[in-house]
Amino acid sequence: MVDETPLMRQYTEIKKDYQDSILFFRLGDFYEMFYEDAKIASKELGLTLTKRNKKMDVPLAGIPYHSASSYIAKLVNKGYKVAICEQVEDPKEVKGIVKREVIRVITPGTIIDTDYLDEKNNNYLMGILIKDKSIGISYVDITTGEFKTSKLEGKNLLYKLLGEINKVYPKEILIDEKSLNFLQGELQSNRILEKINITKVQTMRNPEKYLLEYFEIQSLDSFGIKNNDDIISVCAMVLKYVVDLQKGNELPIRKISYVSTEKIMELNLTTQRNLDIVENYNRNDSGTLLGVLDFCKNSMGSRYLKRILKNPTLDIDEIHRRQNDIEYFINEVLVREEVREKLKDIYDIERIIGKLTLETVNGRDLVALKESIKNILEIYKVLIKNNSNILDLDVEKLIDVYNLIDKVIIDEPPFSIREGGIIKPGYNEELDELRNIAEHGQDYLLKIETEEREKTGIKGLKIKYNKVFGYFIEITKANIDLVPDYYIRKQTLVNAERYIVPELKEYEDKILNAKNRISTLEYYLFKEIVGEIKNYIEMLQELSNKIAYLDVISNFAYIAIKNNYVKPEIVQEGEIEILGGRHPIVEKLIPAGEFVKNKVLLNENKDFIILTGPNMSGKSTYMKQIALIIIMAHIGSYVPADYAKISLVDKIFTRIGASDDLITGQSTFMLEMSEVANILNSATNRSFIILDEIGRGTSTFDGISIASAITEYIHDNIKAKTIFATHYHELTELGERLKRAANFRIEVQEKDNKIKFLREIVQGGADKSYGIEVARLAGLPKEILVNSKKILNILEERKDIIEQNFGVEQMMLFGNTPTLEIKKEEKKEKVETISEEEKRALSILREIDINNFTPMEALLKINELKKILN
Repeated sequence: MVDETPLMRQYTEIKKDYQDSILFFRLGDFYEMFYEDAKIASKELGLTLTKRNKKMDVPLAGIPYHSASSYIAKLVNKGYKVAICEQVEDPKEVKGIVKREVIRVITPGTIIDTDYLDEKNNNYLMGILIKDKSIGISYVDITTGEFKTSKLEGKNLLYKLLGEINKVYPKEILIDEKSLNFLQGELQSNRILEKINITKVQTMRNPEKYLLEYFEIQSLDSFGIKNNDDIISVCAMVLKYVVDLQKGNELPIRKISYVSTEKIMELNLTTQRNLDIVENYNRNDSGTLLGVLDFCKNSMGSRYLKRILKNPTLDIDEIHRRQNDIEYFINEVLVREEVREKLKDIYDIERIIGKLTLETVNGRDLVALKESIKNILEIYKVLIKNNSNILDLDVEKLIDVYNLIDKVIIDEPPFSIREGGIIKPGYNEELDELRNIAEHGQDYLLKIETEEREKTGIKGLKIKYNKVFGYFIEITKANIDLVPDYYIRKQTLVNAERYIVPELKEYEDKILNAKNRISTLEYYLFKEIVGEIKNYIEMLQELSNKIAYLDVISNFAYIAIKNNYVKPEIVQEGEIEILGGRHPIVEKLIPAGEFVKNKVLLNENKDFIILTGPNMSGKSTYMKQIALIIIMAHIGSYVPADYAKISLVDKIFTRIGASDDLITGQSTFMLEMSEVANILNSATNRSFIILDEIGRGTSTFDGISIASAITEYIHDNIKAKTIFATHYHELTELGERLKRAANFRIEVQEKDNKIKFLREIVQGGADKSYGIEVARLAGLPKEILVNSKKILNILEERKDIIEQNFGVEQMMLFGNTPTLEIKKEEKKEKVETISEEEKRALSILREIDINNFTPMEALLKINELKKILN
């Protein structure tokens, strides 16, 4: 199989160590791929598949090296690893095979070419390490140097982990074999992992030592992770993976940032999806809270906004700081607009820093950095002039970096740093001389020719050139007597002699090699200036954070004015009161002014709302808008309301909708109960819970029973602020019986046997369902609606007879349904139609003590009843 040429032997030897990667093997101006790599590249990149050696049948595919980035990006985005094998010797100076080495391996989580990354999204590589009672996670973006870690503890760790994965949304996950075995089923079935590459790696034996040596520090105290074995292990696992793939190239990672989950609002996977916080089911920001809020002027701001939206802070001082800064920009309209206009001209400094460290930066990047520094200094002047200390800069260091670049790099440099044309004239004497030679070489030769004619008196002396001798002086035979002694004869012709002189040969060397020497010297000078700028990297990283913050804060002020938001009052604990609240997303999807405002008050006296009303009436919109307003308040933003007072909420839970999960194979009811179980096991008295139509995945009586048990459990045990929406109007009895519960309903206007949803939330419970009217609004055929009403009348009649004969308190858990006036004979006849199984089920129901019934017991009892009735 192997082509036994020296080159192919070299290829085979290198490929042995990179069996899991596509090897880009550098041959001159091309990267070549052989064997299976060539077949894959041909298929995925649309390349022509040829053969290197027809005898040995070696498949071959190649691409020009200067356009390799786009090809690499395509392969990596499809989940492949790419190993870059370069020539590490100059072919001109080597006899035989040029030495080649893999200089970098690129995976989905370690892409360094930012031209092929989404500028508004980080490209994260994430590590997961599962222990008995905790999970350590860490994630890094090597294009920006961001390296964060946190520890998940407590109940329902799997739900928490999936929530964190969805927040970070890494392109690649590293996981050790033990953890992978534990998570295998979930990783395969969960939809958030469809486009995430899973890589199995080994944990390290001495992770703390590895981290100390990499960061060159004495203790991990400065990162806040000392003695935290889970965190240390997962951080070392991720860092080593990146370092190994970069093959010794410097990384922009300067520190590890520990993120305490105690200071971040918990938003699990279901909540993130149900509330459409940063992306919809098509994985874009259309129709999301992010889409409403992101009018940032640069990519650093957009990335920062996405991070804080996924991680609302519980630090009340930080929230107040953001609010105060937003208020400044609301009051100072002209300042805000000037700042936002200049922010638009600031480039992605965060990723330029990454390029500086990874040594992929070019002249245009440095000019972009220079222009960005100029603009941020102008913003600083504007803010200082208008009595604002929002932006704190190290002005002297920024001016130093600006001057470094301005002194060396031309204003419009070429893309490549290898071909010259980057360095300004006057910066380096040798470079100026070489450029002068390259540009005016012929003029100088004419000058030498003139000088030699004057020295020798030979008027016919000429300077000529050929490939054998290079530049030489040609003198006719008639003038040979005038040739000076220092002329060196090189060739005799019939009518002339050819000579060389030291000055001419010295200049010849300069002329012929000027172009190569210029590009080499410019590359050296460019690397020198990059090295000097690297001394300012920590300052520049802080600068990028400050610019991102400024962009988001001024953006929030702009959004608050544009969308008529108000500043919420934030308190440590207490009530949630919203007057004139609006759904920030929905109000943008309907004509201006048509959204119906609503209020809510949840406090220690009333923290549980039972919201009744038909489907399509606006219950879900109302509940979601409260959750979104809470999230907006926790990121420091103003909110869509006339007034808002928000106490800190540690977790938001949602259970909305009831569609079968076909991918995981879970039924509607099982999925619903799994999510409810997670809520009941995780919520605290500082949480906010949305429950929408719990129990509708099973029969009506089962559903009402479960809904009742869940309601009482949350009310009596968890005491979280909760809104429970239901179309079971029978549940309104709970709002009257439970101490801290209250009934609210969606106002419905009935006229001429038709209904109209007014979308207004009013106190009191609904006393009937409007299912058939909803069906009419949905467009079902008239004959179906008529038949539905007939069937409904029969069912209601039968239900009433059962209640009268067996006790309404045993059959209906809540509500007082009006009875029908039916003759005794009809009652008897109807009762006799009840089966033995139904009688047995009713007997079991009589024995249940609802007040001492846990959710799990309810589920088991329901399962028992279903078996009897089936």
